Amino acid sequence: MQMVATEQIRNVVFVGHNGNGKTSLAEALLYRAGALERPGTVERGNTVMDHDDEERQRQQSLALSVATFEWRGHKINLIDTPGHADYLGDALMGMSVADLAVFVIDGVAGVQAQDIELWRHADAAGLPRLVFINKLDREHASHATALAGVQRAFGSHLDPVELPIGEQLGFHGVVDVLTDRAFLYDSGHAEPAPIPEELAEAERTEHEHLVEEVIEMDDELLEQYLEGSEPSPEKLERLLHDAVDEAKVFPVLCGSATTPIGADYLTDFICQVGPAPGDRGPLLVEAGDEPVEVMPDPNGQPLAFVFKTINNEFLGQLSLMKVVSGSIRTDDVLVGSRARNKERLHQLLALTGGAAAPVSEITAGDIAAVAKLGDVHTGDTLAPEGTPVVVPRPELPRSVYGIAIAAKKRSEEDRLAMILRRLVDEDPTLAVRHDDDTHQTVLGGRGETHLRVALSRIERAGVDVETADVRVAYRETLAGSVEVEGRYKKQTGGHGQFGVASVRFEPLPVGAGFEFDSEVTGGAIPRNLIPAVGAGIEESMRRGGVYGFPIVDVRAVCTDGKHHSVDSSEMSFKMAGSLALRQAIEKVGVDVLEPVSEIAVKVPNRHHGDVLGDLNSRRAQVLGTENDNDDLTTIRALVPTSEIVRYAIDLRSLTGGTASFEVDHHGYQALPPQMVDRLERTHGDD
Repeated sequence: MQMVATEQIRNVVFVGHNGNGKTSLAEALLYRAGALERPGTVERGNTVMDHDDEERQRQQSLALSVATFEWRGHKINLIDTPGHADYLGDALMGMSVADLAVFVIDGVAGVQAQDIELWRHADAAGLPRLVFINKLDREHASHATALAGVQRAFGSHLDPVELPIGEQLGFHGVVDVLTDRAFLYDSGHAEPAPIPEELAEAERTEHEHLVEEVIEMDDELLEQYLEGSEPSPEKLERLLHDAVDEAKVFPVLCGSATTPIGADYLTDFICQVGPAPGDRGPLLVEAGDEPVEVMPDPNGQPLAFVFKTINNEFLGQLSLMKVVSGSIRTDDVLVGSRARNKERLHQLLALTGGAAAPVSEITAGDIAAVAKLGDVHTGDTLAPEGTPVVVPRPELPRSVYGIAIAAKKRSEEDRLAMILRRLVDEDPTLAVRHDDDTHQTVLGGRGETHLRVALSRIERAGVDVETADVRVAYRETLAGSVEVEGRYKKQTGGHGQFGVASVRFEPLPVGAGFEFDSEVTGGAIPRNLIPAVGAGIEESMRRGGVYGFPIVDVRAVCTDGKHHSVDSSEMSFKMAGSLALRQAIEKVGVDVLEPVSEIAVKVPNRHHGDVLGDLNSRRAQVLGTENDNDDLTTIRALVPTSEIVRYAIDLRSLTGGTASFEVDHHGYQALPPQMVDRLERTHGDD
């Protein structure tokens, strides 16, 4: 494939709810462009875009995929994204490098939860958009119903530029509102035809409405229009291009990906009306503390943004990147923004799903992959040495649901760690952490499907793993103040061990940690051995208290003690400190502390009461609510962490997948007595 000018490049992302037909539509575009001999199907598992074994088995996209093809003098980089809510991160990364988002809507089901979520993100980014109502050849499909749903869900300025000819199984063509022409697909290809009489009035009404929507983009044409002169189709197309580019108008197209009807018109529309990389103006990048505007200038300094990492079975690690500025050639050397390492770009590749073809050069605005970079990850920027420029990456959703994971064989622990690192490189919304309190390795993700797929990929890589529920990291603290004596005496022949420490213990406020001090006078304990008392107490605190949880928030003051000139040592006083803590626990007992999370739930207003009621049942302390827009509210609350271990699953069920949330650790609070009793019974069963 030859390099084309930046003005002829179109970077398009397909987004929408899972099952809306995005991958099938991508297949249709590739077929119409001659890039495929015949289109594959998701059901048969032979599509170009879903090339991963897991995707083919599950019959759904699980990661973004790129296909590059030519269409009438243009180069189109098509980014197909997963529609499942657990994979929102890939959809956001795809939108971050696209210049146009095509929202694929199911003509039978209408607008669904993830369609609305993705529209919000695209709207916040000011990304130009159009809508393609798909599956109009299916039983129960309704263009009128789907269009009304789109306009109701996404707001104003969503205007049809196509009308369907026929319905459901009788769907066989489209009317082009822009040019007042009709096309029938009875032969398998678009052929001009008269506009059906039953659609003539509707087509004229939509044409006039479209003109009125875009005519304000040009003052001179507006004046002529008010005088009775309508713009030509060419001028109307230019006006629509400007309106789409500025995200003021969102055209609605229609068709069927599997027939395929309307795929060729969609591709034409992308090229003629869709923005080129430079149409949206400069990109703001970070250069030190100052933002800098960068245009996609082929003659500028080379600058690229890595938006996806893929581990290809044959090519190894591939870094998908968009060239923000300049031109990049094979064997160029650039520096990664994070690790600051020099990276030689040995192999540049144009992708079509899982297939790759070498290219020698890519220019500003274009998308390609580079193989086997040393230390470059998703979200990194590649720039010339001495140019510390960073392209801002979108804020990705964080993991909110976790499972504990371990290799069944100890010999495979290192291999498991390597596979987990690779999975996180590919999908930064996955997270791996080791909890020192519970001694678990936790794999975190966005939901049950997210983690189930990750586990399947680990097993496919040849590592058997066992999983468990994530344990909640409770803690303990002393229930009161007390002064005790820790006495350690041991005689085993030769030198013995002897150490006595009197210690006053006091509970501290939650989060204060551990404090140790000394009031010893007169050499009762040699000065160099006093710290050992504190070290022994601290070690014993880490081992846990009555329930086996770490002890925290304690002040210990060594007030007196005894030593032996021969038998006293650092170890003996560490043991004395440890025994003193045990004595204190026996005398005053402990209070259990539970972790508390701060949660922010974004919920449609129709589910606001349900979510509030559910949070109250989880012992939440609601901090307040914020109205994000007319239909969305954010509820902020403090909730015991034990109550939201499965909240990602429960919230999705409660709201039909329309709500989302983020969570952070907030601190600790005393566990209610009735909950402590429950812990005690559980502990006793163990």
